[in-house]
Amino acid sequence: MAAIVFSLASSFVSSASLSSSSLITKLRPIPVRSLPFFHPTSHFADRKLMATTTKATLGLTKPVDIEPLKISFAVKDVDVVEWKGDMLAVGVTEKDMARDDNKKFENSILKKLDTELGGLLAEASSEEDFTGKAGQSTVLRFPGFGSKRVGLIGLGSQTSSVAAYQGLGETVAAAAKTAQASSVAVVLASSEGLSAESKLSTVSSIASGTMLGIYEDNRFKSESKKPALQSLDIIGLGTGPDIEKKLKQVQDICSGVILGKELVNAPANVLTPGVLAEEASKIASTYSDVLTAKILDVEQCKELKMGSYLGVAAASANPPHFIHLCYKPPGGPAKAKLGLVGKGLTFDSGGYNIKTGAGCLIELMKFDMGGSAALLGAAKAIGQIKPPGVEVHFIVAACENMISGTGMRPGDIVTASNGKTIEVNNTDAEGRLTLADGLVYACNQGVEKVIDLATLTGACIVALGPSIAGVFTPSDDLAKEVLAASEVSGEKFWRMPLEESYWESMKSGVADMVNTGSRQGGAITAALFLKQFVDEKVQWLHIDMAGPVWNEKKRVATGFGVSTLVEWVLKNSS
Repeated sequence: MAAIVFSLASSFVSSASLSSSSLITKLRPIPVRSLPFFHPTSHFADRKLMATTTKATLGLTKPVDIEPLKISFAVKDVDVVEWKGDMLAVGVTEKDMARDDNKKFENSILKKLDTELGGLLAEASSEEDFTGKAGQSTVLRFPGFGSKRVGLIGLGSQTSSVAAYQGLGETVAAAAKTAQASSVAVVLASSEGLSAESKLSTVSSIASGTMLGIYEDNRFKSESKKPALQSLDIIGLGTGPDIEKKLKQVQDICSGVILGKELVNAPANVLTPGVLAEEASKIASTYSDVLTAKILDVEQCKELKMGSYLGVAAASANPPHFIHLCYKPPGGPAKAKLGLVGKGLTFDSGGYNIKTGAGCLIELMKFDMGGSAALLGAAKAIGQIKPPGVEVHFIVAACENMISGTGMRPGDIVTASNGKTIEVNNTDAEGRLTLADGLVYACNQGVEKVIDLATLTGACIVALGPSIAGVFTPSDDLAKEVLAASEVSGEKFWRMPLEESYWESMKSGVADMVNTGSRQGGAITAALFLKQFVDEKVQWLHIDMAGPVWNEKKRVATGFGVSTLVEWVLKNSS
């Protein structure tokens, strides 16, 4: 028997530091008096005091410290009728529910349980009309049996997918919450045909589904109930060091997903660019043996000529912070050098092209830093796993897109750090402006491959719906790597075309390009825009995760992207 205790602790930082902000353009000289952040120290001090006062009084909200949730996971080879605890959950397919002429189960595990229960399991499942379809579940109480409750959870006609077993874990978590069960076991009615590799994947999927299903973000609620679940046994899928290692990896990845969820869930009056930078620094200090942090302020960004990024940041009282974490493997040089760039808009008002009207989602624009949340969640997980042979650069150009007299206007021209000029024909297409300088910076680190993640376009949601992220890349090899990683993680991606002829709509009469093209194919033209800021020698892939970043039904963040990024890094590890 192998047992591991998992601790799910909130690691959210609730304070922020301040620095100045600026707008760079070579084409429109402006008197110093019109830009207070270029003014002498006394004027900047007034601006800094104003920002501090605003943050201190806006809502008086701080995340509550939640006691860490600890769940002990174990893999066991025991007879299901001998297991004792609060609930035994059995994952069954439609085929497993087949009956003989006497209306008895043909499946060996269900038959054994039903015999032990005097036929009550078969009788009750018939009365509940439980057929094993995906999404079906029924929990039955049997006083006097070793397990106080027996749950049947439908897996549908096919059970080979990661998503099916993650769903099993999520359903187990929901049932455990309802029953206030502290000890739960999971067994598959049919596991004989699974290979050793499939069993590892299945254990991983069930464990991650349960962990993330039991977790609730209650940091901003005045009252919350602590889940009762303390232990989960997974029966009949093997034991040994390989499964132990896999369960530890599940713990590490889930801790990163939970961090990603917490960052996206946090409101913009709590999670400012400064707080996001502090969270990044905290990750680096926690795993200082493999991670380092560099946080660039406005003056440093000006030295690097990041006019595109600073143009977006110019209107906000909360100054921008450019975040660079670097992972270097222990015990030897890296054979691969990777870059990850995440969009980090902690709030997006749209700027002067302000978001208005039904469906504009301005009230949800705290999630416009979902790309950076996925990136930092992945950094936390990788800091714990410590994969060998790979160096990873995590880059976030964090800021807010607000409205003020110092802000970027429609028609302004900004200059990115690679020298390309951009006519801003829509201030609400700001994410790509920040990513532009982030991608240039990443390429300057000498990376061989770079992935950017962003809640970039509503057009991608229209095309793929709320559950699937769009993948854009000219590299077939990199697309295969990321899609293979997503098959392991269970997250949904779909490769989209990069139609070069659409670039025609992105041409400007007075600058190198505009920042938005025609309405048709908006997700494609956004990707084509980003491509202008990637070195030709670097393999590049863009992920538009505007849809799956948020669960509208539950009204919470999903943590999307973390698992796939980690799997991609692991696949590039030696």
